[in-house]
Amino acid sequence: MAALIAVINGPNLNLLGTREPELYGNESLASIIGRLTRRIHEAGYRSSHFQSNSEGAIIDHIHALELEKNRVALFNPGAFTHTSLALRDAVLAVQLPFIEVHLSNPARREHYRTHSHFTDLAIGLVSGFGPLSYDLALEAALQFLHHPTSLPREAQHGHP
Repeated sequence: MAALIAVINGPNLNLLGTREPELYGNESLASIIGRLTRRIHEAGYRSSHFQSNSEGAIIDHIHALELEKNRVALFNPGAFTHTSLALRDAVLAVQLPFIEVHLSNPARREHYRTHSHFTDLAIGLVSGFGPLSYDLALEAALQFLHHPTSLPREAQHGHP
């Protein structure tokens, strides 16, 4: 069975295209997901998308991904990036390889947005390119699936 590329989005990302377009752009989440899904399928992989404003629902979704042994995720935790140890624990519990994605560059934002509970667990981080951040992260995920041993095992699951 082909590998799964899961796209997971946290709170308020359902409002992309209308929410603070000067910061996040004018493209809707549906448009971004449509583009990613086409690229994933063209590359011969399966895709899934999940967005929720509820931390618990995202945790449940991540837990369900444990059943998928050949998978990688594009994960934009939204504001949970800076607050959610529970989501961090969920990713660790199922050893989900993921690329952290942000539309804006958190390092250039308010001081309370500069710390991520996920970056040290991620395969990598793509941020600051608006909707293009997802496309760049997808290309990195495809490379990861083509060459899963190119990273040290610890780096794949965030263990130093």
